[in-house]
Amino acid sequence: MTILFIILIILASVILSLIVLVQNPKGGGLAGNIAGFSNQFMGVKQTTDVLEKGTWIFAAIIGVLCIVSTIFIPGSRNQLPLQILNKLQLTLVYQLNN
Repeated sequence: MTILFIILIILASVILSLIVLVQNPKGGGLAGNIAGFSNQFMGVKQTTDVLEKGTWIFAAIIGVLCIVSTIFIPGSRNQLPLQILNKLQLTLVYQLNN
């Protein structure tokens, strides 16, 4: 399972890198030179919006994968999330009983 998370994180990182390299902070970048689009995507001038959304989406995917992967990594470090969940469960049961 760990290998799967590593592959997904690397894949998302490569895609994020490509998206960041294509865009320019001022809106020009390589996006305007790809097939002569000049900031047009399917006839609509929203290439920069698509690239910005893609950047945020893939950054979020990498963050979530990194956090979730810690649960599946074998070893003693894995016990902390379980301890937190057990404490939350005990607290919830205690509050429901009182």
